[in-house]
Amino acid sequence: MITIYGIPACNTMKKTFEFLQAKGIDYTFHNYKKEGISAPILQGFIDQLGLEKVLNKQGSTYRQLPDETKASLSNENEAFSFLLEKNSAIKRPIITDGKRIIAGFNEEELDKWLNA
Repeated sequence: MITIYGIPACNTMKKTFEFLQAKGIDYTFHNYKKEGISAPILQGFIDQLGLEKVLNKQGSTYRQLPDETKASLSNENEAFSFLLEKNSAIKRPIITDGKRIIAGFNEEELDKWLNA
C-alpha cells in the first residue's frame, strides 16, 4: 500500500489522486493539515530526497517569506524546524511505499515509479 503525504486543497494533490484512482491503485492519504508531520518522517524525507526536493520553493508559503527567512532555510536545521511548523511548505505530493519514495507529480515519472 502506498501513502501519499500532502494537503487536500492542492491542485497537484488532486491530479495525483485522480491519476491513481484511474489506474485502480489503492492508497492512504496523510493530511498534513489534520495529522501534521512527525520529526522522524520529515527527517526520512530529507534523508532520502534531499532538502532541495522536500522544501517547496514554488508554493505561496515559501514565496511570501521575507528574503532573510528564505536565506536562513539553506541551513538544514533551520529548514527542518520551519517545515515541521509550516508543513504547507513541504513539496506535494510525497509518495512512499515504505521502501521507496518520490516527490512531486509527473505522470510519466510516477508511472515508472509505480511499475518498478
